[in-house]
Parts: sequence; C-alpha cells; structure tokens
Amino acid sequence: MASLSDLTREKLRTVSTPTIATCLFKKGFKNQFIQDVRPLQLGKPTMVGEAYTLRCIPSREDRNPLAIFQNSDHPQRVAVENCPPGHILVIDSRKDARAASGGDILVSRLMIRGVAGVVTDGGFRDSSSIAKLAIPAYHNRPSAPTNLTLHEALDINVPIGCGDVAVFPGDVLVGDDDGVMVIPAAIVDEVADECIEMTLFEKFVLEKVLEGRSVIGLYPATNDTTIVDFENWKKRNLD
Repeated sequence: MASLSDLTREKLRTVSTPTIATCLFKKGFKNQFIQDVRPLQLGKPTMVGEAYTLRCIPSREDRNPLAIFQNSDHPQRVAVENCPPGHILVIDSRKDARAASGGDILVSRLMIRGVAGVVTDGGFRDSSSIAKLAIPAYHNRPSAPTNLTLHEALDINVPIGCGDVAVFPGDVLVGDDDGVMVIPAAIVDEVADECIEMTLFEKFVLEKVLEGRSVIGLYPATNDTTIVDFENWKKRNLD
C-alpha cells in the first residue's frame, strides 16, 4: 500500500478532527476517535502521520523485573529506535494509566529522531516535561509508576486497539486539541480531499451564522439557495 503522500499530509494539517469524524461517519466509519486520550499540551500544530504500533499485555513478575530494560531487544526501546521519521508511535496500554507507557527520555528520543507524534491510551510519566517538547503527545492522564509494574511491551507494528479503536500499521492519525482520529490507510487521500471541501463549507456557514442567518436550510445545506451562495462565496474568496 502506498505511503502517506506529502500533499495529503499537508491537507490533513489544515482540517480538524471533528471534520474528519463527520467525513468518516458519512462513509460508514463510526468508531475512529480514540477515546479518553487528550494532548499533554494544547495549541501545538496538528499532528499527522502513519501509525507505527506497540502492543502491551498485562505484566507478570517473572517476566518484567527492572533488569529487563538491560536487554537491547526490549520491545519498548526497539519501537522507540525503529519508529520511522514522520510516523506516529501508537501504544496499546489496554486503557490502563495506572502505570506509565513511557517518560520524557523516550519521548525526547522520538522527537530527535523526527517522529511526528506519540499516542497512548495509558499515561506518561514526566508529563510536564513532555508537554514542553516540540513533539505532539497524547495520553489518558499522568502516571508515575514504570510500565513494568502493569504492562509488558510485546509486539511491534501489529494491529492493536488504542482507546477502543482498531489501529493498523500504516493507518493515518490526525491529532489536534480535540483528540485523535484514525483514518484507514486505503481511503486517506479521498478523506483529505473531502475534508478540505467540508472545511471551506463550514467556514462559509460560520460566516453566515455570525451575520445572523438561521442554521435551518444552511447547516446542513438542505436549501438549494445555500449551495448557490456557497459556490459564489468560494469564487469570491478563492479566486
């Protein structure tokens, strides 16, 4: 399957996750918003990238002593070192934030390597430090204990569940202040194009609402006059 193009990446940076959610709903996708995951810091540029995944299972004491981090093939460390630049590391922490999915050292390493973002349905330790980094980061809530107390990082770049959403390697994630949407890779180009048009229409609608126009017949555009007005508005504003 083709990788995310630079053109589509740039388009997705200009649209919101609510717009993407509506676009996907129109296509029959109802459950693509990662639940209970929020940005550590509001106001950062929109996060866009392909998913590179890490799956965790419940930790067991005989497999996960602190000394396990000395192994050079530990999946958590390997994922951090192998997540491709421009991709997003997505961690399945089983929606359990009682132990951290990582901390500021690992997230800093991802940032330095050019990774586009990191998402977990668990928590991060050192959350205030991660919030100050340039890389977008999303989690459920801050968490101090090491992941080893509850999570064993096991599989890299396999299908996972994150916040009740199926995430496949190569799916495209978009994150903003509202949260994170997952776009199936096969339809990402058409979703980007449709969201650009939807964003323009929403801008037009908001302008008309602020002028005092009723939303009935305007949003959604059930009145033929609305479509005509929108096309004329585009000519004035885009030419």
